[in-house]
Amino acid sequence: MKPYRIVLADDHKMFRLGVKKIIDEIDDLEITGEVDDGLQLLALLKKSAPQMVILDISMPNLRGIEATREVKMIDPAVKILILTMHKNKEYLYHCFSAGAEGYLLKEDTDTELFSAIETIRRGGIYISPILSMEVADDLSKIYTGTQRPPLERLTIREREVIKLIAEGKSRKEIAELLYISVHTVGHHRANIMKKLKFKKNTDLVKYAIRKGYTSTDA
Repeated sequence: MKPYRIVLADDHKMFRLGVKKIIDEIDDLEITGEVDDGLQLLALLKKSAPQMVILDISMPNLRGIEATREVKMIDPAVKILILTMHKNKEYLYHCFSAGAEGYLLKEDTDTELFSAIETIRRGGIYISPILSMEVADDLSKIYTGTQRPPLERLTIREREVIKLIAEGKSRKEIAELLYISVHTVGHHRANIMKKLKFKKNTDLVKYAIRKGYTSTDA
């Protein structure tokens, strides 16, 4: 029986080595490639033909969520497990919206990685235990009509923009940091202002601080 082929995409080499060590101990799993950014992942995907991609959200050049969408466009059959430090549920919801089948917190890697891979491999959906309880609570509230679906809020890119605005970055600086045009930055800002019904930047800054978007985990 041929081993199940997996590609790792994470810009932290030492973390990749740790994940590879766990996977190498399982007989029917095989790491067929490693990359440290999203663009490299797309290039490798065409050569390696993996059955699963394990990737981080915070990667240079092409972030994990955007990379997830691109991978699914290239080959919808490839399973995607997000392996991340981000505990914010909005990241989780956007990852699944992009096409991911799993969301594993890096702190759970040692105990949950094999379970996550096997669950997804069998056609299931995997969410780290801590977040799965919170998501279940959200879904219950949505079902009963007491809460709006999370994806009606700011997108990940809009959160990145509002975070940088709150940190005092100019439109040009934001464009350079996010690899987008100044015009696109303005478009995202306008969408944020409209969604949140704000009229000035000070409102954005207060909101970003209140929501914790300016923290290191945002």
